Amino acid sequence: MKPVNQKAWLLILPVVLCVAFSAVLPLMTVVNYSVQDIISPERRVFVGTEWFKSVMRDEDLQGALLRQICFSLAVLLVEIPLGIGLALSMPAKGARSSAVLVLVAISLLIPWNVVGTIWQIYGRTDIGLMGAAFAKLGIDYSYTGNATDAWLTVLLMDVWHWTPLVALLCFAGLRAIPDAYYQAARIDGASKFAVFRFIQLPKLRGVLMIAVLLRFMDSFMIYTEPFVLTGGGPGNATTFLSQYLTQKAVGQFDLGPAAAFSLIYFLIILLLCFILYNWMQRVGQDAATTEGAAHG
Repeated sequence: MKPVNQKAWLLILPVVLCVAFSAVLPLMTVVNYSVQDIISPERRVFVGTEWFKSVMRDEDLQGALLRQICFSLAVLLVEIPLGIGLALSMPAKGARSSAVLVLVAISLLIPWNVVGTIWQIYGRTDIGLMGAAFAKLGIDYSYTGNATDAWLTVLLMDVWHWTPLVALLCFAGLRAIPDAYYQAARIDGASKFAVFRFIQLPKLRGVLMIAVLLRFMDSFMIYTEPFVLTGGGPGNATTFLSQYLTQKAVGQFDLGPAAAFSLIYFLIILLLCFILYNWMQRVGQDAATTEGAAHG
C-alpha cells in the first residue's frame, strides 16, 4: 500500500495563519470586550450578557435595523432587474462590447468616499445638476432637510455605484451560455421573451445567486457613502447599522456595548444570508423540477 503524503497541508498553512491574524484574533478580542465593562485600560469588570441585553432593548438599534433591512431589500429589488436588463442590452462581441464594458465599470473604480462627495455636489440645488434640475422643475428637493429625499438619494447613489457589478456578472453569465441553445430557439421560432424566460434566466441562476448575496451583504454593511452624503441625517433617516455601531464605539466610546452589537450585527448578516441563500436554492430546485416535468 502506497503511503499517503500528509505534508500537503503545509501549503495552506500561510493562508490559515493570515486568516487567524486578520479575522480570528480580532473576533476573539471583540468577544472579550462584549462581556466586560472596560472602566479603564487597567480595570475591567466581567458583566456577562448584560451588554447584549442592553443593546437589544435599544430603540435606536431597532430603528436602524428596520431602516437597514428596508434599504437592502430596495437595493435588491432595483439593482438586480436593472443589472439584468443592462447586461441584455450590452453588445456581445467586438470593439463595441469592450468599450461598453469599460464604460459600465467606471463607477466601480471610484472610491466610496468620493462617491459620497460626488452625489453631495450633484444633489445641491445651487451648483448640482440633479438638484438644480429639480429646482427648475418646481420640485421641492432637499437631501439635507427632508428624510424621504435623503433616503431616496442614498438609494439612487447606491444604484448608480453598484448596478454595474450586477450587470458585469450577468454579462459574463450570458456569454457562457452555449450557442446551441439559441440555435434551437431560432429553429422553434421562440420570441425574445421566451428565450429570456426559458434559456437565459435559468442559466443565470447561479450568477444571480452570487450577485444577490454580494449586493445584500455589501448593502447591509454600507457606511462611507451615506456618512459622506448626509452624515446619517436628517435626524436618523439614513443612520444605518454601521453608523450606529460607529457612534457607539467611536462617538460615545462604549466599547462593551459596541462589541456586543458588533457580534449581533455579524450574526444578523450571517442569518439573513443563510435564509436568502436557502430560499434561492429552493426556488432554483423547484424551477428545475417544474421544467423537467414539463419536458417529461
